[in-house]
Amino acid sequence: PETIGALFNLKDLWLDGNQLAEIPQEVGNLKNLLCLDVSENKLECLPEEISGLTSLTDLLVSQNLLQVLPDGIGKLRRLSILKVDQNKLIQLTDSIGDCESLTELVLTENQLQSLPKSIGRLKKLNNLNADRNKLTSLPKEVGGCCSLNVFSVRDNRLSRIPPEISQATELHVLDVAGNRLTYLPISLTTLKLKALWLSDNQSQPLLTFQTDTDPETGEKILTCVLLPQMPSEPGCQDNLPRCGALESLVNEMSDETWNERAVNRVSAIRFLEDEKDEEENEMRTLLRRATPHPGELKNMKKTVENLRNDMNAAKGLDSNKNEVNNAIDRVTTSV
Repeated sequence: PETIGALFNLKDLWLDGNQLAEIPQEVGNLKNLLCLDVSENKLECLPEEISGLTSLTDLLVSQNLLQVLPDGIGKLRRLSILKVDQNKLIQLTDSIGDCESLTELVLTENQLQSLPKSIGRLKKLNNLNADRNKLTSLPKEVGGCCSLNVFSVRDNRLSRIPPEISQATELHVLDVAGNRLTYLPISLTTLKLKALWLSDNQSQPLLTFQTDTDPETGEKILTCVLLPQMPSEPGCQDNLPRCGALESLVNEMSDETWNERAVNRVSAIRFLEDEKDEEENEMRTLLRRATPHPGELKNMKKTVENLRNDMNAAKGLDSNKNEVNNAIDRVTTSV
C-alpha cells in the first residue's frame, strides 16, 4: 500500500517472492532505508522516486521483468550492492556511473547488448558479472574500474576484449568463456591474474600463452589452444540449465543419437618414431573409443548376465546328462 511511505524509520524492507507488479512511488520517502529486496516478483519497472532512498546500500531486484532501470538510480550515492540478474534489461542507464559507492554489480541473464561508458567511473566496483547476455563489445572505459577484482562476461557474443582492461590493475579473475574471441590483448600479461577462463572444460585456471600477430591489424596478440573460441550451436546455449549441463546431455540424448555420434568420435594417436613395417605401426596405434551410453552399459550388463545364466544352465544339463549316462552304464554292467 501507498502508506508504506509513512514508515520513515524503516531500515529493511523484504518483499521478495511475491506477486508484486509495481511498487508505489511513496517508497521514495523512506530516507533511512538501508536494504530493499523485491526479488522474485513481477515488476516491469521501478518508480523514478526510488532516487529518494538516499541511505540505501543494498538493492535487490533479481528475477523480475525489468527492461530498464530508472535514471534516478544514479542518486543513490551510498548504494553498494545492486543485483538485477534474471530480468529483461535491454540497456543499462548511463546514470549507473554516478553510484560512486557501488562494489558489486550483477547483471547476469538479461538482454544487454552493450555496457555504458559511464561504468568506468565506478572506482570502488569489486565484482562485475554480466554473464549470459548478448554483449557484442565492451567499452574501453571498463579499465577505469581500478578496484575491479572479478570480471565475468561468460556466454556472450564478444569478438574481442579491449586492451584497456589491463588498466584495472586489481583484476585477478577474468571469465570470458563461451564468447567468439579469436585472441586476447597482450596487455593482459601485465595483470596478476589468478584465473583466466576461456572454456567450460579447462583443467587448469591458467594456460600457457604464445605471442602472435593479428594478420588483419598487425597488432601483437596472445593465443593459446583454446583460441579462437567457436560460437555455440544455434539453440544449444539457451536450452542448457545453469548447472549440470553434462547430466542434461546424458539424460536427454537418445540412444540412436549417441550411437551415431560415437561412430564419429573414434580417433587415433600415433607415435612419431623411425618408420617400420606397416604391421608394427598398426600395433603401436592407440585407439580412443567412444564411452558407451549409460543405457548401453546396462544392456551390456544384462546381456552378460543372461549369457552367464545360460552357461550355468548348460553346465547343469551336462552334469545331469553325465549322471544319467553313468546310471545306464551301471545298470548295463550289472545286467
